Amino acid sequence: MLLTITTTRAPATDLGYLLHKHPDRLQTYRTAAGAAHIFYPEATPERCTAALLLEVDPIALVRGPAGSKNKPSDGELAQYVNDRPYAASSMLAVALKEAFRTALTGRCDARPELAQSRIPLTLHVPALRCKSGPELTKAVFEPLGWTVTATSQPLQPAEWGASPYQDLRLTGQVRLADALNHLYVLLPVLDDAKHYWVSTDEVDTQ
Repeated sequence: MLLTITTTRAPATDLGYLLHKHPDRLQTYRTAAGAAHIFYPEATPERCTAALLLEVDPIALVRGPAGSKNKPSDGELAQYVNDRPYAASSMLAVALKEAFRTALTGRCDARPELAQSRIPLTLHVPALRCKSGPELTKAVFEPLGWTVTATSQPLQPAEWGASPYQDLRLTGQVRLADALNHLYVLLPVLDDAKHYWVSTDEVDTQ
């Protein structure tokens, strides 16, 4: 699953200071769901894009931590064959917190004034999981000041209708810390699914 963050505020490479990630380096963090990679596919004074790519390990996700009771029973194939490695979900929110922990707080010692400023930002999530459709996505992001472009991806064959996945693009003049927190809070809301196996014991306690 993928998230890109783009700014055109010159010099655009100051985005690296705000994210505390150097544009010339690939950085990798381990999360409970898999490996989170941060890199910059584009870094010029006019335009800079940071990408967060989460490589989910679906087998490890099903097995859970050693000794975990949240494990599926035998024959639960759906726990191994699903959209979790590909569609942006609550797991991306977890990776975002791990990768951009300091940026989420709004602290940037190198560029403190910039960290508190609204800058032109575009956030792009190519495959967002949201069963309720683009209407819900717009309803939660537009009041926060974003211009929202959310397009449902069609299923194949076409007569099956729209899929629960959207190509989401948010544009606006927003403080970077606020933008990251918007995603961190709202991605799990739109996903509306736990990213671990829900055991019978847990169901019984609800």
